[in-house]
Amino acid sequence: MLEDEKRILPIKNTVTYRTVTDFIGEFEKRYPFLQIFEIGKSIRGRGICCVRIGNAKEKCILYVGAHHGAESITSGVLLRYINEFCEYKLTKNRVYGLSLPFLFEECCIYIIPMLNPDGVEIAAFGASPESPIYERIRMMNRGDDFSHWQANERGVDLNHNYNAGFFEYKKHEKELGICAGRSKFSGQAPESEPETKALCDFIRAAEPKGILTLHTQGREIYCKSGGVFPQKSEKISKILSRITGYKVAEAKGSAAYGGLTDWFLREFDRPSFTFECGMGENPLPITDFESIYSEVREALFTFPAML
Repeated sequence: MLEDEKRILPIKNTVTYRTVTDFIGEFEKRYPFLQIFEIGKSIRGRGICCVRIGNAKEKCILYVGAHHGAESITSGVLLRYINEFCEYKLTKNRVYGLSLPFLFEECCIYIIPMLNPDGVEIAAFGASPESPIYERIRMMNRGDDFSHWQANERGVDLNHNYNAGFFEYKKHEKELGICAGRSKFSGQAPESEPETKALCDFIRAAEPKGILTLHTQGREIYCKSGGVFPQKSEKISKILSRITGYKVAEAKGSAAYGGLTDWFLREFDRPSFTFECGMGENPLPITDFESIYSEVREALFTFPAML
């Protein structure tokens, strides 16, 4: 760890949209070399923030957190990563043998800590009476315990809203009686949700060489979709499994349809990995944060060098 621990901001409470905006605001003041912008807005108009680390134009990497409301601990992981990367760049220390000033010039790492800010707020605080669909959200949740809410505010699970097996999954939805609610509903059409559409448009423009998507839980790595498995992925998946201790697995059931990794693999045929971080039942407690970060830390720092 760094000698001056005060330079690393603590994450001790549930990560919310305010946490992200506060941290990003602090990073903007501390690290003028960062590029900070929004890729779009959520349904409620909350900005979907993206942080760019690095100057390279040709080699871009993308990290995405908090597709799901109850998985905001993944946003904390990416905020900590930004914080550490920037501090090590300033001190010119090596991390896992990598020179971060060198990596900064050779790569461009885009980080979207929280794709689903509305869902995160619902999971943390419940349905807001200020929402124009307040009563509908309460009906979709089927109770007043919102801690397991995964969807966006409209009741669409963003990680089923990509155009990858979407229409096949629609058949399963009908068979299982899945409708708009706190999880699993894919929406009316691929990219129907502003959050998903904003991310897909951004990816089509940036054309990243690889993607890491953070979810919870299960300590597994998904990197295949419908038989699509880019040539580099097998070697990288073995390295990622070794350094995280996570098992490389194949998504099954509803998890095998409509996700970001599925879409990127099929659309670009480039490496994409979904990390199911930690163990337990969502939402994982914030007391698990440090152990989760320690599990994936090396992967976050070294993934760009693998591509």
